[in-house]
Amino acid sequence: MKKPGLLRPVDAASVVVIDRSEDRFRVLVGKRSSKHVFMPDLYVFPGGRRDRHDSRIAVSAPLHPAATARLLLRTPARTNQATLRGIGVAALRELHEEAGLTIGTDVSDQPGMLSFRPDLSGLRFFARAVTPPGQPRRFDTRFFALFADEAGIDPTAATDSHELLDLRWIDIFEQFGVEMPFITVKVLEELKGCLQKDPSLPFGVQAAFFLTRRGQIVRDTL
Repeated sequence: MKKPGLLRPVDAASVVVIDRSEDRFRVLVGKRSSKHVFMPDLYVFPGGRRDRHDSRIAVSAPLHPAATARLLLRTPARTNQATLRGIGVAALRELHEEAGLTIGTDVSDQPGMLSFRPDLSGLRFFARAVTPPGQPRRFDTRFFALFADEAGIDPTAATDSHELLDLRWIDIFEQFGVEMPFITVKVLEELKGCLQKDPSLPFGVQAAFFLTRRGQIVRDTL
């Protein structure tokens, strides 16, 4: 088994669902189980690692071309469209598994890996973060924003799971009132800045990139 400092980050995705009703912006977070090795008992967005089969799952609509172009920046040469599609699928698969929200076309009557075909068209890529060396798990996480109304999400339909507990909607322009990892707070700050510049969150906006240099977490851009 590799030492934590030598672990190679694996692809992961997280989705920040935004409820912009009632003239405010709320995002969905949940508490990770105490049984998790990585970030236990902290509030995070739904998300997780990209599984190998995610790249083979059929989708009902692809990522927006501008989001795809931004995702490709500073990625290994081997990264292809299937990999990027798999990252988007991972975001919506995890949202389904962890919060009970389905974004896509129901195919539960057909054999397959998922009971729905994910609709990736509403995913806006706005941040990326690589877990620093030394952690028990390391991820190269892409963060996507998704407007609840555009995706047909009923905010009251979110349900707890064994992976995310105490799901709640928090106003990002007020005190959060929950304990979150450092990177989750930084990503929320980025989202606030994007919304202040343009509340519509245009596809392909410049994305923040958090990585470690000389032992310090720094912010770069994509």
